[in-house]
Amino acid sequence: MEITVTLIITIITVAVSLWGFSNSKVIDNFIFFGPAISRNNQYYRFITHGLIHADLMHLAFNMIALYSFGMALETYFFPDQRVFGADAPLYFAGLYIGGLIIASIPDYFKHKDDYHFRSLGASGAVSSVIFAGILLYPAMPIRFIFFPVDIPGWIFGGLYLIISAYLDRQGGGRINHGAHLWGAIFGIVFIIVFVSLKGQLNVFENFINQIRG
Repeated sequence: MEITVTLIITIITVAVSLWGFSNSKVIDNFIFFGPAISRNNQYYRFITHGLIHADLMHLAFNMIALYSFGMALETYFFPDQRVFGADAPLYFAGLYIGGLIIASIPDYFKHKDDYHFRSLGASGAVSSVIFAGILLYPAMPIRFIFFPVDIPGWIFGGLYLIISAYLDRQGGGRINHGAHLWGAIFGIVFIIVFVSLKGQLNVFENFINQIRG
């Protein structure tokens, strides 16, 4: 089995999450908690909250999505000479870690003094990976177990953004829809900016051509 950044992230996240399931101190030390960052300068929580999850279902959903899309990006799309070439692993790591951080920044400014708000899970980073894949390959078929029909990636992506934005405005519940939304936006911006600077692929033209095709 080839050792990829996706595989390394998946193994570390699963190991730390399982550790957290049996050790509440791990959760307390790693979870995203605004006052701990603003008052105690524990900025590492912008990243470590992505290493822990609420339960096995939460962990499984994120890791299956990460592995599926991450391996596709690392194997087929990022190594393309028109995209990132030999530097693909470095850019993938930047995409994932950047997604974790950027997806949490709105929560920080909103809840930096809120002792009741906590957030955990890799959903923001996973959304970045998913939307990076959708932008590079918008025609990719996406299928869910509970809805066994292929949906083109660009349609899924549009619905995902609209629903996440709506649910974030509604508030409430245990799901951090804002992190999903900002992670997805970061993934899109990351590809547009860095492929334009590094690669020779016209992202917008590629996107339109694949939808038409």
